[in-house]
Amino acid sequence: MAKITENTRNEVRETVFSFFAEECETDKSQINDNTSIIKDLDGDSLMFLELIEIFKKKYNLDIELKTIGKYAVKHPVETIGQLIEMQLLIIEHENRLLELDK
Repeated sequence: MAKITENTRNEVRETVFSFFAEECETDKSQINDNTSIIKDLDGDSLMFLELIEIFKKKYNLDIELKTIGKYAVKHPVETIGQLIEMQLLIIEHENRLLELDK
């Protein structure tokens, strides 16, 4: 479990923006919090899984994909901003993510 600092928030935002710019072959300046991952960037769920792996390594996270999947069913991610917020929750709560709904 990690405490989310402004630095962590900025690192996550930068990583997500850079990742989607590269993967979707678009200019990073064209991406913002309201950008739709599917409609605007033609992204997919595999990209989300790749990002999870990047953050698991970067922050040494102990979280199972099934935990993230169960959480995502109740809290679907459509925009870049929503994805950033979910990544921050994953970093902060790891396998206790599902406890947030209790």
